[in-house]
Amino acid sequence: MTIHPQLQKAFSTRRALKVISGLNNFDLSKVAAVVKAAEAGGATFVDIAADENLVRQVRQLIDLPICVSAVEPELLVLAVKAGADLIEIGNFDSFYAQGRRFEAPEVLALTQQTRQLLPNITLSVTVPHILPLDEQVQLAEALVVAGADIIQTEGGTSSRPTHAGIMGLIEKATPTLAAAYSISQAVPVPVLCASGLSSVTVPMAIAAGAAGVGVGSAINQLNDEVAMVAAVRSLVEALETNPIQVQI
Repeated sequence: MTIHPQLQKAFSTRRALKVISGLNNFDLSKVAAVVKAAEAGGATFVDIAADENLVRQVRQLIDLPICVSAVEPELLVLAVKAGADLIEIGNFDSFYAQGRRFEAPEVLALTQQTRQLLPNITLSVTVPHILPLDEQVQLAEALVVAGADIIQTEGGTSSRPTHAGIMGLIEKATPTLAAAYSISQAVPVPVLCASGLSSVTVPMAIAAGAAGVGVGSAINQLNDEVAMVAAVRSLVEALETNPIQVQI
């Protein structure tokens, strides 16, 4: 297993927090606001688009580990050369609205191609929520064999909450929570629960078996950096309600 050393403790205590600026967000001013808020608020690492120029700019702004996301392995290679610390195949949510689907064979092939190109860097792979839950588990197991160090779940875009308030937040998180539970029972690597989470449901993700969480829209959709910092701190505090240590 190749886990970035700065992430090792956060995963072992199940308090890892990844703040996601967006796979298709290439606006430096917006990305800068998100990553600076992530660092100020106490996040573990950030996840930005796999653009080499963006990576260089963000590297000058923060000391947190930088994860880059893409669905093209070649872009990940360029981003690593520019200074990215770890890589992610996933954050597929932005593609679903365009009718783009990611099936298990494609995700597995992308993982294998990426591992051949970048054999030594920490690799996270998202399991598409469009797959039935049993197929998500099967894919996760295959991804670990192919070299994935972290498995990320998703599901917020498929959820249609019928209630407002706290009940709605729980309903929205249900698909990714279910995936986190099922996958964490099946694989020996950390599971990062992402998509549709809030400070209400972050503790549920950890209780479900996740070693950390990834949060995007709950932070990057805010227009004020002070509000972003407050949102990150709220998530960090939610994670601290789970002082559970595990071996990874």
